[in-house]
Amino acid sequence: MGFIVLLVLVALFAGPLASLIGHGPNELFQNDMLDDFGLPKGPNGDFLFGADASGRDVLVRMIYGTRVSLKVGLFATLVAVGIGVVLGLLAGYLGGIVDTILSRIAEIILSLPILLFAIGIVTACGASKEGCARGYVKPGVTLVVLISAFFTWPVMYRIVRGVVLSLREREFVDAARSVGAGPFTIMFREILPNLISPVIVYASLMVPQAILFEAYLSFLGLGVPDSIPSWGRMISDGSAIYDVAWWLIVFPGIILLLTVLAFNLLGDGLRDALDPKSDR
Repeated sequence: MGFIVLLVLVALFAGPLASLIGHGPNELFQNDMLDDFGLPKGPNGDFLFGADASGRDVLVRMIYGTRVSLKVGLFATLVAVGIGVVLGLLAGYLGGIVDTILSRIAEIILSLPILLFAIGIVTACGASKEGCARGYVKPGVTLVVLISAFFTWPVMYRIVRGVVLSLREREFVDAARSVGAGPFTIMFREILPNLISPVIVYASLMVPQAILFEAYLSFLGLGVPDSIPSWGRMISDGSAIYDVAWWLIVFPGIILLLTVLAFNLLGDGLRDALDPKSDR
């Protein structure tokens, strides 16, 4: 949690941190940080993490890349959780044809090869500046968030649906029905508060998946534009010259590894703390 808080602070104060270092995320230092063969120079006193193939400061771009990773991870998770919780409540409590239709839709989405479909969607929407859906969906962070949320909400849906199927048979639900409470009142006032713990736990585990998803697409050159720093794109750019510029892969790779690990450990800790049936 401490590491995640640190990442949030870095993302919020990326501008002041870059000003303190004295370099911009897209500022070129070709004369100073490229050798006679056009290859980037490694870490030194002014460029602690070295420069990339264009002569840009790797450390500053990693700082700004924190914004992209956290934005994608948090917003994609929020959208997926919102859709999954609402539909899971409806399917679990109402049952019948509603449950059947929603469950079949979720199973179809889960059976799709996410990376293959994501590449196709991003490529189609990124074919022109206008994007797709009549210009409402354009290439960039928003598109990555929407695609990630679309393919991950069924996971939260199935979890919520399973819990609701159990809760709807409990005594407090029968008591609410006996005093005349309607279905939506019972779902959102009686059952929903009991879903907070599992939703928080699994949401914390969905964040690193979204961060890795953005890194996958950026590594393939299909995520955010090159002008927007991204850890995945930095690793992709460094993969072509890793044998002479190891720092282009090592530093972004380490921060990506630590970020995903931190969120997974946080999720495990929340599960142990919030699940009364688990051994502490």
